[in-house]
Amino acid sequence: MSGAGDPLRDAIAPWLERSARHGRAVLLAVSGGPDSSALMHAAAALAHPGTSLRVATVDHGLRPTSGDEVEGVARAADRLGLPHTTLRWTGPKPGSGLQDAAREARYALLSSQAAAIGAGLVLTGHTRDDQAETVLMRLAAGSGLAGLAGMRAERNLAPEIVLGRPFLHLPKATLVAWCEARGIPVLRDPTNADPRFARGRLRDAWPALEREGLSAARLARLAERAARDEAALRSAAERALATALRPGTEQGATLRLDGARLAALPEAVALRCVDLALSRAGAAPRRLDRLEALVLESLLPALRRNAPIRRTLAGILIASDAAATVSLAPAPPRRHPQDAALAAGDPRLLGKGGPPAYIGEVCTDGPAEPGDASIRGPHTPGIDR
Repeated sequence: MSGAGDPLRDAIAPWLERSARHGRAVLLAVSGGPDSSALMHAAAALAHPGTSLRVATVDHGLRPTSGDEVEGVARAADRLGLPHTTLRWTGPKPGSGLQDAAREARYALLSSQAAAIGAGLVLTGHTRDDQAETVLMRLAAGSGLAGLAGMRAERNLAPEIVLGRPFLHLPKATLVAWCEARGIPVLRDPTNADPRFARGRLRDAWPALEREGLSAARLARLAERAARDEAALRSAAERALATALRPGTEQGATLRLDGARLAALPEAVALRCVDLALSRAGAAPRRLDRLEALVLESLLPALRRNAPIRRTLAGILIASDAAATVSLAPAPPRRHPQDAALAAGDPRLLGKGGPPAYIGEVCTDGPAEPGDASIRGPHTPGIDR
């Protein structure tokens, strides 16, 4: 199965070969834009009898023309001899955070469809340009290394189902030109250039950013470096947590850590070690700035001077005693409504004017625009993919 020098076919071939070896179907996520249309046509050209390709289109139902667009994808898939399924996002839509909700719904629908047809692989058409937008938006949001690592070329979507992005290293222009050279009709969403949307404003700014050297290629390279360094730090934190964990529980604590070992760690490792411990204790997703305040401004200084402290974060009570034992246990119920709202992250009390920056792999699937009022409009995410 050779791409014969074709960059798109060369990118897809290893994914299809791997699925064929395992005898699993491949689900292509196709919206009808140039990126996913290129994905569908290139995969169809490479498929052989041992490869079972299926196509799915998610209809978010957010624009009046979405049904017609889905039908167009279905006809294109039929001409290629590929079975097509429409996955509809039904039910009420949120008044805010629409794109995040749509993204979660999209991957949930794709995961369910993959499981239903026995597919072990879901492929999307994300490009290097998408990666650059992701990194730039997360940079603006104040993300740490995990956020700046952007999207992963491969990640687990569900047990035994992998999400793959074979084009993540290719510029979007390559995919557009590939479709144009073959006369492949594609859809274009005009709202992607609408200045009311953060993505549209960002795309307007690209020429100025590139003149200053902030190109998509460099941002993608930053993502690779951040991913490499984050993986090393996370691995070090996992080893540190295994060493710092104390057996048994005390006064209802779910985890007990050796604070002296924690205090001796480099701050970047200690931060991730506590983050892993919080996850193991059942904590909710947490903002990076709040985790930094807990670990760097409270916990580590207290451990280094043998001073006891008690703090809560993401539903977990973190306490250290004079013997440098750190315990993590579910936080007691809040007594007052305002306390409960604060613990839940009520934006009226926290003054959250922008999106949260997480330390872990929370936002992994493309440029998110939380905190931007424009996302409340009737925009279908990712139609140009």
